[in-house]
Amino acid sequence: PDADVWIIYGDGSAGYSLSEFDTFVRHGVPVTALVGNDASWAQIAREQTDIFGDDVATVLAHTDYHRVAEGFGAAGLRLDDPELAAETLGQARKLASGGTPVLVNAILGKTDFRKGSISM
Repeated sequence: PDADVWIIYGDGSAGYSLSEFDTFVRHGVPVTALVGNDASWAQIAREQTDIFGDDVATVLAHTDYHRVAEGFGAAGLRLDDPELAAETLGQARKLASGGTPVLVNAILGKTDFRKGSISM
């Protein structure tokens, strides 16, 4: 009960899971979520392009996920400058330690995941 709880999402999975913030707020669960937002379902796009030759429906926008969290009553922070990472994450941790659920929307550049890098 006294441990910091972090959720680490990619932007694809965050889109499916953000409604959890309603529960976090209603029950006072002070989690901190970090969304790595590269505006893509990159791992799916890689496999899909190899198989079908097209990345259709895998290109996303840099959605304001932090605003969605705010809509549920949580705190939302946008991180788009790597120089501010330590400060922003510290601010998130402080908010969570005060009982507020927090989402940090970290805007990332495009990357090529190594094939199979997230396989199980």
